[in-house]
Amino acid sequence: MNFNKKKAVIFDCDGVMFDSRQANINFYNRILEHFGLPPMTADKIDFVHTHTADESIGYLFQGTDHTTKAQEFRLKIDYSPFIKDMVIEQGLKELLTRLKPRFGLAVATSRSNTIGNVLESFGLDKLFDIVVSSLDVSSPKPHPESLFKIMEFFGIGPGDSLYVGDSMVDYKTARAAGVNFISFKNPALEADYHADSMGEIRDIAEGYLLDE
Repeated sequence: MNFNKKKAVIFDCDGVMFDSRQANINFYNRILEHFGLPPMTADKIDFVHTHTADESIGYLFQGTDHTTKAQEFRLKIDYSPFIKDMVIEQGLKELLTRLKPRFGLAVATSRSNTIGNVLESFGLDKLFDIVVSSLDVSSPKPHPESLFKIMEFFGIGPGDSLYVGDSMVDYKTARAAGVNFISFKNPALEADYHADSMGEIRDIAEGYLLDE
């Protein structure tokens, strides 16, 4: 596919485009409940918020005999009821609509089979040129494969890309790919830029990618 847009803004999903913490809590607690295990503690909640579903199930069920069955059960669950617990970031759709005429837009997420349903439910699926989930790569974040795949899709290099994330996993992914990193609502993270709103992401993207 040929693109006239030779600059790209790449977004993480959870913690950037959506506050999905409660949805994640409800989803994984549902799986634990099915196997008669107690709800997640705070440290486990933090883990599942930034890792793939495979990694999260492995972590939650380590030391039990249920890991394989829990992975199978996860794939059978209809995620739709949990989407109502996700809160879209204020100004996200407006930001994407503004950037789309001039930039390639992409998602690099640790989500697996749920990301398509999430984007479609919020009317965002047509705004992104490419979505790379953990199912689309051999090595999920923090390995840089997802960002490399996106840059190859657009035919651009690291200097023409920005990655917006909110976690240490996102920071490591950006650094490994050589892509400039915007830390969203996480001032403790080392980053090239920090932003607390979609408007600030807009200003950074337009300043960095258009003024070169």
